[in-house]
Amino acid sequence: MAFGRGGKMDGRRPSSSSSSFCTTTTVVVFVALCLVGAWMMTSSTVFPLEISSNKKPVVNQQPAPVSFGASEDSSSGNVGESSGKFEDTDNNDNTVPEEPNNKEAPEEEKFTENTEKSEEKPEEKEQEPPKEREDTKDTFADANGKSEGRSDAVKNEDDGDKSEEKKDDEITNESGDEKPDGERKDDQDEKSESGDATKEEQPQIEEKVEENGEKEQNSNSNEVFPDGAQSELLKESNTQNGSFPTQAAESKNEKEVQASSKTSGDQTSYSWKLCNSSASTDYIPCLDNEKAIKKLRTTKHYEHRERHCPEEPPTCLVPLPEGYKRPIEWPKSRDKVWYSNVPHTKLAEYKGHQNWVKVSGDYLLFPGGGTQFKNGALHYIDTIQQALPDIAWGKRSRVILDVGCGVASFGGYMFDRDALTMSFAPKDEHEAQVQFALERGIPAISAVMGTKRLPYPSRVFDVIHCARCRVPWHIEGGMLLLELNRLLRPGGYFVWSATPVYQKLAEDVEIWNAMSALTKSMCWKMVSKTKDKLNQVGMAIYQKPMDNSCYDKRSENSPPLCKDSDDANAAWKVPLEACMHKLPVGSTVRGAKWPESWPQRLEKTPFWLNGSQVGVYGKPANEDFEADNAHWKRVVSKSYVNGMGIDWSKVRNVMDMRAVYGGFAAALRDQKVWVMNIVPIDSPDTLPIIYERGLFGMYHDWCESFSTYPRTYDLLHADHLFSKLKKRCKLMAVFAEVDRVLRPQGKLIVRDTADTINELESMAKSLQWEVRMTYTKGKEGLLCVEKSMWRPKELEAST
Repeated sequence: MAFGRGGKMDGRRPSSSSSSFCTTTTVVVFVALCLVGAWMMTSSTVFPLEISSNKKPVVNQQPAPVSFGASEDSSSGNVGESSGKFEDTDNNDNTVPEEPNNKEAPEEEKFTENTEKSEEKPEEKEQEPPKEREDTKDTFADANGKSEGRSDAVKNEDDGDKSEEKKDDEITNESGDEKPDGERKDDQDEKSESGDATKEEQPQIEEKVEENGEKEQNSNSNEVFPDGAQSELLKESNTQNGSFPTQAAESKNEKEVQASSKTSGDQTSYSWKLCNSSASTDYIPCLDNEKAIKKLRTTKHYEHRERHCPEEPPTCLVPLPEGYKRPIEWPKSRDKVWYSNVPHTKLAEYKGHQNWVKVSGDYLLFPGGGTQFKNGALHYIDTIQQALPDIAWGKRSRVILDVGCGVASFGGYMFDRDALTMSFAPKDEHEAQVQFALERGIPAISAVMGTKRLPYPSRVFDVIHCARCRVPWHIEGGMLLLELNRLLRPGGYFVWSATPVYQKLAEDVEIWNAMSALTKSMCWKMVSKTKDKLNQVGMAIYQKPMDNSCYDKRSENSPPLCKDSDDANAAWKVPLEACMHKLPVGSTVRGAKWPESWPQRLEKTPFWLNGSQVGVYGKPANEDFEADNAHWKRVVSKSYVNGMGIDWSKVRNVMDMRAVYGGFAAALRDQKVWVMNIVPIDSPDTLPIIYERGLFGMYHDWCESFSTYPRTYDLLHADHLFSKLKKRCKLMAVFAEVDRVLRPQGKLIVRDTADTINELESMAKSLQWEVRMTYTKGKEGLLCVEKSMWRPKELEAST
């Protein structure tokens, strides 16, 4: 028994010690497990955030393979992630942004595969889904919200904190559960041990997510960026059905995208240099091609003032003039501009007495005068209407062509009469006259009446004006005046204010007699001849006939009628001929009657567009026109004016690089801007429609430089232009031309294919432009960039 007691006592002591040890071990293990659990909880939320932040720059360069032509619900869901700047959208963080186009696709396929992965590696199961969701969320946050964060107008300093909060909320909502992370983690641990249970529950979770997404998306019907999802006018693929991509496929694609973006989309892959031209800061490649000009056999017809483009479009950058400043805003700019922006004094010395331009300290002043209106253009304009009330500026006569415009004061004051003037003059000894006009905020191009047709369609200008424009109209069979006849609308007016009208010098009398005979043989009727007593000048006003009856009654076929095979609308590099085109016959053809009065003509479908014609976008032409008009109204009002942080009070000179029907320009009517509508030579010829609306524009080939001075436009707009140009010319040269034309701090807005958007964004970044917005979805995208105020330092150092 002693042994037994002794054994019992001995047994009690070890038992007590062992129990204490086990308790301590249990506590330590429990604490360790808690720490491990806490670590796992932290890693499941924090770790994906680090990955997503690294992915953001890549997302804009190459979007996920999602169709741009998605349903409106999914579209609005993506846009909903934009920052607080866009108050007309909700934060749709509850949606599943990586799956916008595949709502109706089977969901079990994806979850089954993920479940099989989770059975093999439970820890990866806990981390992978948040990574997938957050990475994809950043794809669209960077395309909308974060890209806006790069803009001064849209920047929000709390974006980083907000994005983390959104992501935490997103994880909670996507699970369809309101449990805290710890509880959700325990649930996931249990589910990883029973794959069957997971397969049954996960599709239900996904279904809740989709219902949530649909409700919030439907509440956000007004999308900030009306794109392919809301308009049939953009290239789109409405692939709403199909299988969801697997995580493996998405990861593989993303790795390939990142690898390709590092090699092909890197900013350092573009090498820029400053242009080495004698024209320096005023370089116009197609007008300053000294090599080509030297080879000309003659300059009798001003061939040296015509376009002679380099064989290889330049990729160099035009330097800024020293002391360049942001241009003065309209309407003050009509009266004065910064001298440092256009530092030329020769014209002030040569034409100062005629009130063209004067130098005053830091400014160039424009008193509003001209050779024929020393006492002001507005009085001169009103004198014309008093002489011929039927001209009705701003009502019947809306679109005017001003030949030999000087500094374009005539066109600048025509805005006061609600009329739009296309002014042009050559780049000649009247130093920088067109540059002065554009710096003032007045439409103008550098061109000359030489050996080729002007880049406009036939029968589009309501009035053509020439005030001492130095054009010899009467020589060589009246070839140059016959070019104006091609451009003038049937029933339109030609206003000629020149010394032969009112002076009796021998030369003037000779020219007047020749002009009288020529205009009579062209069937032009002189409807007024008057004198401006204040300016002591005279003017003659002629009217073009409305039909062919006068042509048929002529006793002599001089000037001759053009051949029937001669297309009057062909205008790109077509040689001039001394012939007249017959007027259209029939009540339903363009030119048969005068357009509606302004401003009704802006919205009115041209009478000669009908359902038997096919429009640019495939609908009947009249319906196509109306749909395009409605589309751009929506885009401009909801996106461009209110959604990009653009201060439109600082925007005056605008160019639509691919205008189609002119809907973009029409939608900007309430802004104090004018729009140069460009119809590329390889696009459908819709320029006559633009003029019919009371707007203007010209033809151009964007594989060549535009006939304007550097730094002359505040905003360039290009809708699906660059992707088409890539097939014909080098995109880098086109972007160099964009840089030349655009003013510092000017904006470029591009709607195009996603790969083109990525390429243009890389080019812009390589020039240190600010990317104000990048929005890509599937194969389509939107880009807004702002040109830097200064050249990169390394670029200037290289000169």
